[in-house]
Amino acid sequence: MSAIAIIPARYASTRLPGKPLLAQTGKPLIQHVVEAVQTAESIDRIIVATDDERILRAVEDFGGEAILTRADHVCGTDRIAEAAEKLSLADTQIVVNVQGDEPDIPGACIDALVEQLEATNVPMATLASPLPAAQAGDPNKVKVVLAADKTAMLFSRAKIPFDRDSTADVSYLLHLGIYAYRVGFLKRFAALPSTPVEQAEKLEQLRALESGYKIAVAVVEYDAVGIDTPEDYAAFVERTRSG
Repeated sequence: MSAIAIIPARYASTRLPGKPLLAQTGKPLIQHVVEAVQTAESIDRIIVATDDERILRAVEDFGGEAILTRADHVCGTDRIAEAAEKLSLADTQIVVNVQGDEPDIPGACIDALVEQLEATNVPMATLASPLPAAQAGDPNKVKVVLAADKTAMLFSRAKIPFDRDSTADVSYLLHLGIYAYRVGFLKRFAALPSTPVEQAEKLEQLRALESGYKIAVAVVEYDAVGIDTPEDYAAFVERTRSG
């Protein structure tokens, strides 16, 4: 297995502006993410794709590699596609899209993702983890339902599958916002027009499903804790200091 990780990191954030540069742990958050990705055996190179010179400099200051991209991208996939083009990556190269606010992502999960893409004849792969039923109704937790071939049938913020009669043996899967694809498909995906269900749910992966592409899903044991709010970051700082 061999892949390149590209981490999209923008400065603007509605709930937590300047998130990648928060450094109450003694390191900027983006450095924690890079160091987490470094534990993956399948990753040969890590690049931060950013729209801000401050983030670029911060990454270079800790010895990382960063590339400056446009500020008008609607989603992280578009930013990664621009970075892949600037880097002149071959269409067969595997790229892993790691969110810039996932400092706890285990390297083993990234390896499982790359392995899933290589083992299946689909253009795109992602991860999911078991979700307690009590949390399945939370719209901030994106759920995924799998087909028999372990590809995604649907992603939704709603509680899916919906147990209409409360009699079925239903389990839930939390979608983890990390993706792997080859550069050739990444370019096609970024060029696709936005689709109705994608716009309704605000989930870019639905663009691929609505456009007829399959997404392979590997199920891992990982209680994902992304950094979206000041409270999330405070909890991360506490975990880091106590750990």
